[in-house]
Amino acid sequence: MRCYLLKLVLLLFVLVGIVLAQETKEAPKAAAVQREKFDPAKDPEKDLRDAISIATKADKRIILDVGGEWCSWCHKLDKFFWDNKDVSGFMQDNFVVVKVNYSKENKNEKFLSQYPKVSGYPHLFVLEGDGKFLHSQDTGALESGDHHDRDKVFDFLKKWAPKKGT
Repeated sequence: MRCYLLKLVLLLFVLVGIVLAQETKEAPKAAAVQREKFDPAKDPEKDLRDAISIATKADKRIILDVGGEWCSWCHKLDKFFWDNKDVSGFMQDNFVVVKVNYSKENKNEKFLSQYPKVSGYPHLFVLEGDGKFLHSQDTGALESGDHHDRDKVFDFLKKWAPKKGT
């Protein structure tokens, strides 16, 4: 009986060890993408004034990122920058990014009326550091299949980055 009980206890230890080992071998959960949300309550006029102040002092240009929390491609673009640190680092070095909400809660029609019409979201506007409009970018042209294309996005940013030292 003792031998049987000892074998049963050992078997339980082995089984518990296997279960614990499997739990610790599970892949860690992916870190949540840290991103600024599109906020219907934000004032894009004020945000742009603040961006102009920063951009002119730092010799940067401005990107208006127009979209909404409802927009799956807006989330994909944010994830793209989260996953591609070199591209997002280049963007941060050369641009001040302003998120402009477009949603049923707030379409920011007055603010957006000063720029070319947007046909899809997300949409990017490139502005000079002083706020002067330079370029309207349909982000569909920066996609490949179901994701944003690293080379296309990086080329876009390089093309519109300020020419420093000239």
